Amino acid sequence: MSAPRRALIVIDAQQEYFEGLLPIQYPARDESVARIAEAMDTAEQAGIPVVVVQHQTPAGSPVFAPESPTFELHPEIAKRADDAAHRFTKPFSSVFADTGLEEWLRERELDTVTLVGYMTNNCVIGSAAAAEPLGFAVEVLSDATGAIDIVNSAGSAPAQQVHETLMAVLNSNWAAVATTSGWVEAVRSENALVGDNLIESAARGRDSK
Repeated sequence: MSAPRRALIVIDAQQEYFEGLLPIQYPARDESVARIAEAMDTAEQAGIPVVVVQHQTPAGSPVFAPESPTFELHPEIAKRADDAAHRFTKPFSSVFADTGLEEWLRERELDTVTLVGYMTNNCVIGSAAAAEPLGFAVEVLSDATGAIDIVNSAGSAPAQQVHETLMAVLNSNWAAVATTSGWVEAVRSENALVGDNLIESAARGRDSK
């Protein structure tokens, strides 16, 4: 197997998830942003292009409005963002929708996207699913992403349950899921991360009952 040609995609590591209306609840936000920074440093050392994405809504919106201080990147990410290979804003959950990212990756013959950032339950899973029909391999770093508690008319779920469930879902089909340390080791050895598959995941689930 040839070595993956990666890009590290830093999704919405913005103050909205730290000081705004959508604080990340699991994993601990200070720990997850430290892992994002570690992944960015590793990528820079390995010559992996880093793409920094920020979600943007229309002016006056309650979240991610460009005039809001919570639109800004977390300071640990902001001080590394100037060295990013590419930066853009996005209007949808997927990093591919109306952003030109697909073309940018293809122009550089990159075949694998490593996703870090927020939220697991929205932009991370949305981006991973969107990558499938485009043919990009996807890696997701479980401790460099994060989720929120959810309560709505359909039910409720605490952030830990949301995050851990979606990591299992992602690893069963759409992505290879690993910790940041596991990814760093794969980068240094120039190996691809290996995910699971839906059939075997389903079989294990059936047999566990």
